[in-house]
Amino acid sequence: MNNNYSGTGTRQWSNKSINFQTGCEHNCLVCYAKEMSIRYGHSTKNNWNNERIRKNDLKKKIGKWSESLMMFPSSHDITPNNITEAKIVLKKILEADNKVLIVSKPHYDCIKQICDSFTDYKDKILFRFTIGSYSNKVLKFWEPGAPSLNERMKALKYAHKCDYETSVSCEPMMDNKVDKVIDAVKPFVTETIWLGKVNQMYSRLNRNTDMNNDIVNKAKQLEQWQSDPNILLLYDKYKNDPKIMWKDSIQKVVAAAKKVKKVA
Repeated sequence: MNNNYSGTGTRQWSNKSINFQTGCEHNCLVCYAKEMSIRYGHSTKNNWNNERIRKNDLKKKIGKWSESLMMFPSSHDITPNNITEAKIVLKKILEADNKVLIVSKPHYDCIKQICDSFTDYKDKILFRFTIGSYSNKVLKFWEPGAPSLNERMKALKYAHKCDYETSVSCEPMMDNKVDKVIDAVKPFVTETIWLGKVNQMYSRLNRNTDMNNDIVNKAKQLEQWQSDPNILLLYDKYKNDPKIMWKDSIQKVVAAAKKVKKVA
């Protein structure tokens, strides 16, 4: 399936995204969508996790985009509370002959419903599941409303078993043990595994949360784990692995190091 590996942010994956709700029950601490919604007055840090379906977006017609992937969703997730609406939108995307990248911190029941409902469109669907740590404790801290590691793995295995194309995003990496995630998911990934740093961590935490000492300390630890020297070690370890892809946050670190080396 064709992918757009240029650009930055989500544009490394797709130039077109579809969403139908404001807010997300996962309530992730460094969520870019939450930070943007709060910044522009559409949400507050206290009501973001109250999902609000945008009924007008559900009614919109969806036409043929292009041969590139259409990302769905990008500013919220697919959850048990909105799976009915998600399937309505997904059906429109696929019936318009679009190829779709389904991005999710996956709820198993939701992914099972999608897999079972859209078997006629397998060649047009690529799942990309976000798993930023192999520790439930770490995931629960940074992504308090999102599914557990076990549930995400169960969803990945089911999609793979059903012969859908699968990929994993480790962006943001939430600790310094991403190798555990890679080893666990690799047998069930048909496409790629993406690695990326936390972007704009402190600005997002300041807007999205009531900052406390625990958050500050964990943020400082994560910042140290994702220092340039550690990122370069990670890059050297996986740079020859054809399944590993690098988000722009890591590409910038590698490019800067190569430039310094060239000058020296």
